[in-house]
Amino acid sequence: MNPLNPLHDPFVVYLRAMVAARIARLRAEEDRSRGASAIEWAIITAILALLAITIGAIITKKVTDKANNINTG
Repeated sequence: MNPLNPLHDPFVVYLRAMVAARIARLRAEEDRSRGASAIEWAIITAILALLAITIGAIITKKVTDKANNINTG
């Protein structure tokens, strides 16, 4: 390994090769029909985020209600 040029580090060379292979697969014509499109992923992500926010709000309300009912007197 050359300390002056970290791009020749074996890990970096391997990582660059893996990224290049992944990009090549993504650009391949036959690969475009597989999986969900970006819009589908955005919709799925939005639904999951909404679900997480709703669950968080329910939990926060229940904890706040219980905390307000604690007798400190």
